[in-house]
Amino acid sequence: MKMDELVSAFTSQLKRAIEIGEKAKIGKNKFPIRNILISGLGGSGIGGTILSNVLRDDVAMPIIVNKEYQIPAFVNENTLVIISSYSGNTEETLSALMQAFKKNAQIVCITSGGLIQEYAETNDIDFVNIDPGSPPRAAFGQSFVQLLYIMHYLDLLEDGFKQYLQEAIALLDAEEDNIKTEAKAIAERLNNKIPVIYSDAKFEGVSIRFRQQINENAKMLCWHHVVPEMNHNELVGWREKNDNIAVVFIRNNKDFERNQERMEFTKEVVSQYASDIVEIYSKGDYDLVRCLYLIHLTDWVSCYLADLKGVDAVEINVINKLKSRLAENPF
Repeated sequence: MKMDELVSAFTSQLKRAIEIGEKAKIGKNKFPIRNILISGLGGSGIGGTILSNVLRDDVAMPIIVNKEYQIPAFVNENTLVIISSYSGNTEETLSALMQAFKKNAQIVCITSGGLIQEYAETNDIDFVNIDPGSPPRAAFGQSFVQLLYIMHYLDLLEDGFKQYLQEAIALLDAEEDNIKTEAKAIAERLNNKIPVIYSDAKFEGVSIRFRQQINENAKMLCWHHVVPEMNHNELVGWREKNDNIAVVFIRNNKDFERNQERMEFTKEVVSQYASDIVEIYSKGDYDLVRCLYLIHLTDWVSCYLADLKGVDAVEINVINKLKSRLAENPF
C-alpha cells in the first residue's frame, strides 16, 4: 500500500487495535511493579515516548523509554518491561528482551511475529500479536493502543482510556477533510525548508513522531526541541537570518500557562530569523485525544511533503542497506 492509503486508514487501524487489545491475554504480575521500561526503536518505539508523556500525570511510577541494545541497571523482578518491535526482528530490541528475561523482569511483548514472538513463546512470556504487513511507522495505531491495554490489564491504568480512544476516532473521522486541507497547506510552507519543531515538553513524543515521519516519508532533515528547555539554550542560537528554515510550533490550548507565555516569546524571537512560522493547534478535550489528532495531522503533512518532493514515502533503502550490512556479522 502507499503511505497516504495507510495514513488515511488510521482510525480503522485504531478500531482494529481496540479489538486486539480487548482479546489480549496478559497474565497478572507476579511481583509488585515499581517501574516501567518500554523498549523499542523507530516506529515501534515512539509509542513508548508518547505514552510516557500522556500518562505523566496519571501513573505514579517512573516510565522509562529505552532505544538501544542495553537496558538500565535498575531493571529487576519489580520492573514491567514492554518490548515493542513490529517486525519482531529488531536486533536492539531483541537484545533488550533477552537481558530483561535474565534479570527476571515482568515482560510483555508487542509484535507481529519474528524472533521476538519466537523467544516469547519459547520462554512463556506474554505477548500481544498485532497485524503484519505495514511499515512499522504506519502501524503506530496498533502498537500504541496495545501499550494502553497492557497497562490496564496489569492494574496500572484505569479504563477511561477506552472512552478517549473512541472520542479520538470520532473526532478524526469528523475532521478528516479539514485535517487534510490544513496538512497540505502546512506541507507547502515547509517544502524546500528545514523544519524546526517546537512543542511543550509534555508533547515531545508528538514532535519526535513528526520529525521521524518527515525523515522517513519525505526524506528530509529536521530537528525538534521543547519548551521550556530550549529557552535555556537553543533560543540563544537564533542570531542569523536563515531563509532555509521554517519553524513549526505544536500548540495546545491546555499547555501549561507559563509555557504558553514562553512559546509566544520564542515565536517573537525566531520570527526575526526563520523564513516562516507555522502553528499547529490540537483539538480534543484530553491529552490522549490531542496527541492522536496531532499525530494524524502531522502524518498527513509528511505524506504531502513526499508528494511535493516527488519521493516514495514508503521507501527506506538506506535503512535496509544498513540492516544488510549488519546481517553480514549477525548479532
